[in-house]
Amino acid sequence: MQRLLGTVGASAVLLAGLTGTALAQEVTLRLSNWLPPSHPIVSDIVVPWSEQVAEATDGRVEVQILDAPLGPPPAHFDLAATGAADVTFGVHGYTPGRFVLNELAELPFLTPSSEALSVAYWRLFEDRLAEHEEHAGVKVLAVFGHGPGHLFTTDREVSPLESLEGARIRVAGSITNQLVEELGMVPMQAPSSESYELLSNEVADGIVFPYESIPFFNLDGLVENALRVEGGLYNVSFFFVMNQARFDSLSEEDQAAIESVSGEALSRMAGQAWDAADARGLEILQETVDFHDATEAEMETIRAAADAIYEGVRERVSERGVDFDAAVEFLEAEVERVETE
Repeated sequence: MQRLLGTVGASAVLLAGLTGTALAQEVTLRLSNWLPPSHPIVSDIVVPWSEQVAEATDGRVEVQILDAPLGPPPAHFDLAATGAADVTFGVHGYTPGRFVLNELAELPFLTPSSEALSVAYWRLFEDRLAEHEEHAGVKVLAVFGHGPGHLFTTDREVSPLESLEGARIRVAGSITNQLVEELGMVPMQAPSSESYELLSNEVADGIVFPYESIPFFNLDGLVENALRVEGGLYNVSFFFVMNQARFDSLSEEDQAAIESVSGEALSRMAGQAWDAADARGLEILQETVDFHDATEAEMETIRAAADAIYEGVRERVSERGVDFDAAVEFLEAEVERVETE
């Protein structure tokens, strides 16, 4: 009888060990993706990160990129927060008013480098933004910005700036909406996916976009002129997040492994991907688009128009308990630090 009990006990221990191993090998994180596979966010950020997770966890954790999104782009933060998806990415500005502190990374004139911005943004997030819990319910894996945005028009001249008076411009979020308005143009809020229709049907006269997005959305045959501004007219802030409860359910070893390929490392990779995509986009655009680099006099006008934006962001982030001046100073210092690495 004792021998039988001993055998049963040993078998139970062995079974428990095998079960734990099996479970550890079967962790699959479902990632909801709302972009086509060819988009740089997918091909150069999501896919490489998924591969890095598998490698860092020795195959114990697999990231499954779903063939179809579980909801529209603006829903993707909540998809992760509620656990409908394990991992998502998205644009903070798609839900206006909900996220505010991200606007610090969307201010005009910050840097021509997405990598520098994204790394500096992550450091700012860790240092003084995360504690304000705008991302409740999720584990923030990265924050990043796309490349600097510029103004592209179909047949409108972009210089002098007065020639843009009354031009209808598709904008990306509250900052570009206000900047375009301050410069005498008419902002039009519309998803990126509608850009071709707006320009081809002459509903809009132009658009604010980074270099990458013009050829990606097949606009390179429509736009003729571009106004380039040192450091960009704006940036767009992205989140890359995981359901907090799902993250907490992983072993400490796998949590550490995922963190090792996330955070600053993932933010940097995202920035590098955007810079590479922008370089490819610019190469295409230089063949057909007439670029005008804003003169110093024009920059003075644009900076004056941007003053209202800075004051608006100052007011909004201050209401959330963040020192605007200290945050901007920190961000700019980190941008410079990364640019000189």
